Amino acid sequence: MSATPADDAEILALARPDIVALAPYEHAVFAPTLERLHANELPWPPHSETPDTALHRYPEPQPAALLAALASHYGVSTEQLLVGRGSDEGIDLLTRAFCRAGADAVIICPPTFGMYAVAARIQGAAVVNVPLGKDYALDDAGVIAALDPRVKLVWLCSPNNPTGNSLDSAAIRRVLEAARGRSLVVVDEAYSEFSAQASWVGSLAEYPHLVILRTLSKAQGLAGARIGTVIAAPTVIRLLRKIIPPYAIARPASTAAEHALQDNSRPIALARIARICSERERLRGALTRSPWVKRVYPSEANFLLLETTNARCVLDRLQAVALLARDFSGKPALGEAVRLTVGTPEQNNRVMTALECGT
Repeated sequence: MSATPADDAEILALARPDIVALAPYEHAVFAPTLERLHANELPWPPHSETPDTALHRYPEPQPAALLAALASHYGVSTEQLLVGRGSDEGIDLLTRAFCRAGADAVIICPPTFGMYAVAARIQGAAVVNVPLGKDYALDDAGVIAALDPRVKLVWLCSPNNPTGNSLDSAAIRRVLEAARGRSLVVVDEAYSEFSAQASWVGSLAEYPHLVILRTLSKAQGLAGARIGTVIAAPTVIRLLRKIIPPYAIARPASTAAEHALQDNSRPIALARIARICSERERLRGALTRSPWVKRVYPSEANFLLLETTNARCVLDRLQAVALLARDFSGKPALGEAVRLTVGTPEQNNRVMTALECGT
């Protein structure tokens, strides 16, 4: 089942009317067979020992080769994709396209990724908090009850950051059913590759108001390249392409991403994901024996959330062996929490030593 004109009309009704009517910035036309004297570029590449002979030219607004590689990787069409500078840009663009300052709202489910609320507040949209429940489970009934006419975006992070757990698929589906025609539901799958839960990409045709965020920062190891992807109905993607800044994806970043998505890179990525998952479980088992750790939460991401006896002491002990973890103590529903990224086996061994995990 594909999106119908009625589905498109529902999505456009949720968007800001001024964005629907907006004439986007007109990029310089790209014609590979013609020499470019139309974009005020220098005609020579920069001097370098290892030059990229095209760096004096602006990149494509949405690089065609990268879009094709991402479409193949995620199993969608290029019309369903917008590539941006990390998932953060997708979060920002969705908020600006669908939320009017002082009028609209978003739903977030704390504790969760902080940029959803930050983007809303920058835009002047209200933030409606529906906290996660016991063991950080999604309160789908609470989300549905909060779906008033102001709400244009529901943010769900699965696996969730910083808790590491995947949200229940049936609960997400109930939210999707209730939000149809009322709000977009955005599922942030930044850590999807480390989870056994299936991606929601396969449900896009069933739910035209579903938006999915993916990134190459985690499993593909390209955090420095800042390549994030919005996957959604073409109607949503066309709106976002109106407001994304021109030439957003730097050519070196695009090239690095294309290489990472090549067939010969896939076995390496899969092996690294498997290694991280194995190390995650090894580290989790060891940390349950630490006198500094009260609880290690189950994780389907590349990190572990620790409930500690004293977060400051744990952070200091890790810093003493040259390791930096993330302090989440004092955040709502997190107590003395520390988030620890799964590292190399050698780094994980140092964690175990620093936190006196024993044998």
